[in-house]
Amino acid sequence: MFCQACGTNVADGTAFCTSCGRPIVGYSVGQTGAVAVAASYPAGITASSTNYAGFWLRVVAALLDNIILTVPIAPLVILMFASILPGLAIARGNPAFVIAAFLPRLIFLVILLLAMKWLYWALMESSSWQATLGKKALGLYVTDLEGLRVSFGKASGRFWSGRGLSMVPLGNLYYLVDCICCGFTDKKQAVHDMIAGCLVMRKL
Repeated sequence: MFCQACGTNVADGTAFCTSCGRPIVGYSVGQTGAVAVAASYPAGITASSTNYAGFWLRVVAALLDNIILTVPIAPLVILMFASILPGLAIARGNPAFVIAAFLPRLIFLVILLLAMKWLYWALMESSSWQATLGKKALGLYVTDLEGLRVSFGKASGRFWSGRGLSMVPLGNLYYLVDCICCGFTDKKQAVHDMIAGCLVMRKL
């Protein structure tokens, strides 16, 4: 039999997945007397589920992810802008040259950062890990409302309705309010979680 949450092959009669720790759908109390998934609850979610990831855990995970992404990005940024320094010395601060030299690089950098962040979050959260490296380090993972692994499309929707919008004018203000919501909603959902139909859980 297979775990419906992460796809791991587990032995028949196993109550909980040996990989992700979540209950195996269809396993009942009557089979061995163990705690089970009640038929009245969605796959992966039990009546006593309280393991939603809170605001501060998610903040720390996001900080870790941003530090991880800085490692490949920082050298590239340095090289991009260092390449125009000889031209700046020759132009001696000519405003037209400064704008012509910096603007294309700045636009390219913004597009590159956005693409890297999108692919990082969407690919990692839709993978078998169901988590970015930062979330994985803290024992957090992303699911849909039924407790199952999200698709790449759903993970992308979650990114663009949150971090993606933070890159547009006034987007940081929206994203701040968006994230604060996870400290007050019943299931610790930020606005982008609610839009995408996702939950961020923590392993107990």
